[in-house]
Amino acid sequence: MTDPTALSATALSAAIQSGALTAEAVMQAFLRRIEALNPKINAIVSLRPADQLLAEAKAADREREAGRSLGWMHGLPIAIKDLSEVKGIPCTYGSPLFRNFIPDFDEIQVERIRAAGAIIIGKTNTPEGGFGSHSYNPVFGTTRNPHDLSRSAGGSSGGAGAALAARLVPVADGSDMMGSLRNPAAFNNVVGFRPSFGRVPSLPGRDAYLNQLATTGPMGRSVADVVALLNTQSGYDRRDPSSHDSAPILLDAAVAKSGGRIGWLGDYNGYLPFEPGVLALSERALKVFDGLGFVVEKAMPDFDMERLWWAWTTLRSFLTAGSMRDFYEDPGKRGSLKPEILHEVRLGLKVTASEVYDASALRTAWYQAMLKLFDRYDYLIAPAAQVFPFDADIPWPRTIAGRHMDTYHRWMEVVIGPSMAGLPVAALPAGFNAHGLPTGFQLIGRPRCDGEVLSLAALYEQATDWLGHLPKLE
Repeated sequence: MTDPTALSATALSAAIQSGALTAEAVMQAFLRRIEALNPKINAIVSLRPADQLLAEAKAADREREAGRSLGWMHGLPIAIKDLSEVKGIPCTYGSPLFRNFIPDFDEIQVERIRAAGAIIIGKTNTPEGGFGSHSYNPVFGTTRNPHDLSRSAGGSSGGAGAALAARLVPVADGSDMMGSLRNPAAFNNVVGFRPSFGRVPSLPGRDAYLNQLATTGPMGRSVADVVALLNTQSGYDRRDPSSHDSAPILLDAAVAKSGGRIGWLGDYNGYLPFEPGVLALSERALKVFDGLGFVVEKAMPDFDMERLWWAWTTLRSFLTAGSMRDFYEDPGKRGSLKPEILHEVRLGLKVTASEVYDASALRTAWYQAMLKLFDRYDYLIAPAAQVFPFDADIPWPRTIAGRHMDTYHRWMEVVIGPSMAGLPVAALPAGFNAHGLPTGFQLIGRPRCDGEVLSLAALYEQATDWLGHLPKLE
């Protein structure tokens, strides 16, 4: 049979369920690949001992043979992003402050992934605290892009994206506040999906109500794999008051049979700078939707985008100051925080209650502006990144097309619109530049229309071959 690591997660699941492959053989194949390639990429961290993983795989085979399969992930290896707690495995959040933290509990999505039969092999690397779209930290170092080892894999789900691209795992979880599922998908030529807010529950920590910017979601090497993991992650949990029930997504090709209208946001009429070539590849991808029967035209929300940026940074820094203040105010711990976190906390501590209210009101107005666009368009499309994968040895791009980036995250501004509106958005591959560096675009849907977005994403996947372009690492 084909190398198990070359199969999609859903195909691998079918092979294990049918007995065509054993979970033990699958685990052996992925462990061999991790041993050979992970030292170059540094995507998988806190890898559990091989003898333990193989013993769990053998136990999964015995259970299946006895007719006791746990679910579609039975026997599949998976590594969890190192911002999500897994019982018995170090969870560092990329921070030296948590270098020795071993949780005695599972995050909600981890509970569900275990219940579906997956074998958790370790974690995927992330930037410290998830801050910044470049996965490096003082605990594990830098994750490198499998398509060019000198380049960033993005973040904060950069370890997940790189592990998928290098076929070190069959499917991966991630999380997304400011493009952390979308930017690494674009950088690694895989699929990422930011679900509608509330679809995937998470343990809220100290604040269960104000923090409505981030969400957990899936990544994969195919849309079908992303849907399978999303269905496992999704659904109401009483521990998360923002969560809601959601029916399993079934991909429906009929979603595009009658065509429709797509609005191309592009650079927002010149507001956003882009590295040369990024927009051109996204615009080329738009032609695929022409072939699917859609009318694609330029669109622009009736909104002051600089005010949206102010609202975003106000809410983000306010929330960061709340969650990180204890560390910041402890002289023995402040020095362990990266400069970007210190920047956020210092800004957040200056935010007033009236500014939080104004920012939330602007966010509300932005949502209403999106609804107006969706009165005209069925979907919106924007680039998923403003640059190609950049030098892995720098913390973040300081300029784009000659324009200075005034903060560590300004270069990622293209992703904040869907985050602020809580919209479902798939990050899909758009191709490669002349240097072999990938990029992608965001396919954005109406509120809670996750199934429609993913169904159209699957049709785009069928009409292109970008996901078949694998990095040459061997």
